[in-house]
Amino acid sequence: MTTGTDERSALVPWVILYLKGVCMGTADAVPGVSGGTIALITGIYERLISALTAITPARIQRVLSGIASTRREDALSALREIDVGFLLVLGAGIATAVITVTRVLDTAIDQYPVITFGFFFGLIGASAVVLYAQVSLDGPRQLAAAAAGFLLAFFASGTAGTALGHSPPATMFAGAIAVSAMILPGISGSLLLLLLGQYEFMTGTLKTFVDALLDVVTGGPVAALVEPGAIVVAFISGALVGLFTIAHAVRWALEHYRRATLAFLVSLIVGALRAPIVKASEKLAEGNQPWTAELIGIFAVTAVIGAALVLLVDRYTSVIES
Repeated sequence: MTTGTDERSALVPWVILYLKGVCMGTADAVPGVSGGTIALITGIYERLISALTAITPARIQRVLSGIASTRREDALSALREIDVGFLLVLGAGIATAVITVTRVLDTAIDQYPVITFGFFFGLIGASAVVLYAQVSLDGPRQLAAAAAGFLLAFFASGTAGTALGHSPPATMFAGAIAVSAMILPGISGSLLLLLLGQYEFMTGTLKTFVDALLDVVTGGPVAALVEPGAIVVAFISGALVGLFTIAHAVRWALEHYRRATLAFLVSLIVGALRAPIVKASEKLAEGNQPWTAELIGIFAVTAVIGAALVLLVDRYTSVIES
């Protein structure tokens, strides 16, 4: 009886960690909200960064060498140093939420584009307001960085969807960029996907991949899994590359040029406010539907709801940090 109780007690922290991963994944799936912020709120941000930065080529080699029985103990030690249990459980929660939420959003974008992109606009706008409180624009370097970030995002919002395309290299690049933002509080990986014109493509592809995978499990054709599977693999490959390159580069920039880097990143968010408007307009144009006073009102109301959500999260974060 005691053994059963002890086993259930031992599982509780892992279940809580999984649920924290679900919260992070939900945030990561929505442009404007950062999974890193949720990690900060739930008290796992420092452990997450420590675990990710502990993944080094040397430790990976030690893990792989565990195939040989004589090196198995060292391989297990390397896994513990990486905090692999923490990463696997958290990652499972994130994956669960991303798969679920993106399915809902993919449908919402097609059927309710004004409401969905209005909500995204509010999330993005409020995130920019909150983060600008941490930015100083009192020097030429900061002003230049802010201008560069804003202009890059503003112009990319109108052209990236057609300029970047959806080739495997473009998908890998998008994965690398998205994962580098995911681990930074306040910066949303999904926002950068939206900015790069990859958000709708990836949410639709992930939905198709999951449907095809479920179909294969129930006896369906494997061929239907190949095309979306290749895109998902390319995205994950890019994410892994970004985790060891771009993410580290961003952290280095924050350590050495924090004020200019923050000015660039936050201004990037401000410039990206154009993206939801452009995307909503494109969806309306597909149905030969112009903007009307009613649609503008709906867009504005849902934007306010999105902004209120971010402000509530920021207020809760401030309470946690104090």
